[in-house]
Amino acid sequence: MDSEPRDVDLQVGSLPVAAASSSVARVWCMCNSPCRISLSTGSWASLQRSFPPLPGLRRPSTGRAPAQRSGSCAPRDWARPEGGPGLAAEVGLAARVSSGEEAGPAWAAAGTSIEGDGGGRASGRQRGPCGRRWQRRPGTAARRGGEPSGAGAAAGAMPPPKDVVKIAIQMVGAIPQLIELQQTKPLASVLKDVCDAWSLPNAERYALQYADGRQTYITESNRGEIKNGSILQLTTSPDQEAERLYSGIQSNNLDVKTDSLKKLASLSQDVTFAQEFINRNGLKQIFSIVEEGNDTGEMLVHTLKAFMELMEHDFVSWETLSAAFIKKVVSYVNMNAVDASIQQLSLSILENMVPTSRLLFELVKKEVTLDRLLTHLQVTDAQLQLKAMALLIALLLAATDAERRDMMDYLREKNIRQFIHKNIIHSSEPLGDEMAHYLYVLQSVSLNLCERRMRTSMDPYSQEQRELLQSLRQTAFESEGEAPASNFSTERRRSLCAKEFRKLGFMNNSNPAEDLRRAPPGLLALDNMVYFSRHTPNAYSRFVLENSSREDKHECPFARSSIQLTLILCEILHVGEPCSEVAQAFYPMFFGQDHFFEELFCICIQLVNKTWKEMRATQEDFDKVLQVVREQITRTLSLKPTSLELFKTRVNALNYSEILKLRQTERLHQEETLAVPVLELRERLKPELLELIRQQRLLHLCKGTLFRKISSRRRQGKGTSAGGC
Repeated sequence: MDSEPRDVDLQVGSLPVAAASSSVARVWCMCNSPCRISLSTGSWASLQRSFPPLPGLRRPSTGRAPAQRSGSCAPRDWARPEGGPGLAAEVGLAARVSSGEEAGPAWAAAGTSIEGDGGGRASGRQRGPCGRRWQRRPGTAARRGGEPSGAGAAAGAMPPPKDVVKIAIQMVGAIPQLIELQQTKPLASVLKDVCDAWSLPNAERYALQYADGRQTYITESNRGEIKNGSILQLTTSPDQEAERLYSGIQSNNLDVKTDSLKKLASLSQDVTFAQEFINRNGLKQIFSIVEEGNDTGEMLVHTLKAFMELMEHDFVSWETLSAAFIKKVVSYVNMNAVDASIQQLSLSILENMVPTSRLLFELVKKEVTLDRLLTHLQVTDAQLQLKAMALLIALLLAATDAERRDMMDYLREKNIRQFIHKNIIHSSEPLGDEMAHYLYVLQSVSLNLCERRMRTSMDPYSQEQRELLQSLRQTAFESEGEAPASNFSTERRRSLCAKEFRKLGFMNNSNPAEDLRRAPPGLLALDNMVYFSRHTPNAYSRFVLENSSREDKHECPFARSSIQLTLILCEILHVGEPCSEVAQAFYPMFFGQDHFFEELFCICIQLVNKTWKEMRATQEDFDKVLQVVREQITRTLSLKPTSLELFKTRVNALNYSEILKLRQTERLHQEETLAVPVLELRERLKPELLELIRQQRLLHLCKGTLFRKISSRRRQGKGTSAGGC
């Protein structure tokens, strides 16, 4: 082995810097023995100023042995560490070895040295583990025991130019290259330089892509995303790879075909490759495999996955799909004995297909029944449940109002809410964000079915609506054993009805339909009042009769409260608003009750009466009471109760006194009166303030107080002293 000394330049970028022999450097010797590279505590600061963060390297602690990192030398200019893509790429350091020829760009840190596994620590003229000595060139020598100084020190602290990034480039079977990538230099020229360094001809056949993650191809449009320390790899260009895979998926060899489809499914995530493959009419081959093939194994999984990834880039419209392809995908959804991965991918394809056109929606709705989707929701496979729910939501959102109402009615008959409440929300598996979003959308779609009634004003000429209004009066008053109003004269009957509608809390008692002309809440308020009177008649009668016997100024108006409460609930639950694309805020108790909105109203209207009495409110306090009720409902819903019974318990416990306490606490926090410094100051001043109060009271006792004297004739007399010293 040659033992001639080798010179080394220690550099930051392309500028030489001084180095202290007692520090540590990243230098390779030209042998095959392993080396350990160390960074001392003293050189860490200058290293951090000169280079980006160093992944995988621990900062050495003061007073302890320096952190070490293993590498192995190789008979090339740049070394590759054991178990990694290139220590220089990870550490961000390199040195240029001068042995008669240039070694390319060189990176080094100020203040460096080498430690060998078997050769001991070198000092002065440093040695590698093979015994070779390393010398610094004249002009780059450092002051012994000192820090870098002069121009070299200034260069070490300079950040790299913004249009230059330091990266590593790998290739299978070759030692990685460390380069300074000029972002202003054409990518074709960069590729040519990289290929020339490895003596590779035809640079146009190659491309760069990230070595980790999604392995995205580097193009002129995305090269700006490359960061310092990035690790890239040299690979076949997208057009060459697309041509190879296009031929591979047509092979008669099943192994070659399967491997090509697997690789295609992976690379199709990249937009550059996807465009090249689609330009070669590759989707037609995908269609043929699905339409003509009877295989339901691994090959079909890769085929469907590749198709999904290619369609995600929106180069081809979903409307171009053939009927044969769609029916084949639908058959996988409707089959019982088929791999779960195939069903998941098929459901995803149909989900993406539904929103694109009315024709595709009707085709999928016809071929995939709601019963079939409910069957998929009942399996234990969480991913299959998720994909089935996604397709169900897509169908609901693409349907017309009438179709959506019919679909929701059918799902209600099949008890979908109870199933979701039991098997999805309360399952042993944690609920993911995607499923939470779908449950939010299902809740929103269901609540929005109330929008039509909410935006419809009452028609005073509608016989049906007048009968509903009269049923409220009859349920409350004609059960008292009184003669029905029809037995009286017209004038007397009209007067009696007006009196009873006033007791019900209508503001326009002679024509109560006028109170329901405002929309929203429109007829939805009437529906809620009728539901309350029919499903909880005792609570309804107690509410009305209790308030009709109070003094006029303290009675809680049922009808007026119901109309305003309905509007509040619509606002809290966002009835009539479009679904958010990212929201996940659903209420678990919604899926535990079929008539959720009406049942929630029944609980909250009784809460109004309770809060009214707690506040000792009068008609002038109506708006204040409803504001408190809104706060009670909002605070309780934020706790996400799992059932209406639990909601009822918690909202009734949150009485008016508790609301006042919460408001006071929040106000104090907002004003920072409960901040730690304020509390400490208060405790410090408290003894002084108490002493001041005591002194004031004593002085007051000494001075005395004058009271008015009232004679037996209730005349005001002279004041007399009440006390003194």
